[in-house]
Amino acid sequence: MATFVPLISSGTAGPLGVLHLPRMWLKISLEARGKLDSRYPGAGQGYDQMTISALGLNRDAVIAFIKDSKPSYPQFEAWVKKQPGVKLDAASIKAHNDSVLGYNHDDETRKGILSNNGLADDGSAVKDAVRLNDLDSWQEFHADELA
Repeated sequence: MATFVPLISSGTAGPLGVLHLPRMWLKISLEARGKLDSRYPGAGQGYDQMTISALGLNRDAVIAFIKDSKPSYPQFEAWVKKQPGVKLDAASIKAHNDSVLGYNHDDETRKGILSNNGLADDGSAVKDAVRLNDLDSWQEFHADELA
């Protein structure tokens, strides 16, 4: 069975406007079917937990819904909107999105990703985690499927 590197960026939002939510849905969906590349967590403690917490969702309920219902992305967003205590007001979404875009990896992680991509860690280097994670995923996909 093939496994997949999740190529939806944390910088992508669906109709609700919540960054990372589509990537989290994809990773959990793939993991639930045994198709997520082993280098990635289905629901990790980084952006995944940040998104779950920011929206006021129950982690176990999110994972169970995706695992059991196999929703399309719009079906997942519809479910999110119905959750008790969910925070989807403009201020909550903006605060979350700002947190996602403002997060930077530690120096060691940044240097490793840049090095693996043949990029210098200088003044022009990417600093934010969203773009570094994209570079990391693209490099892994390229190495696995295209090289």
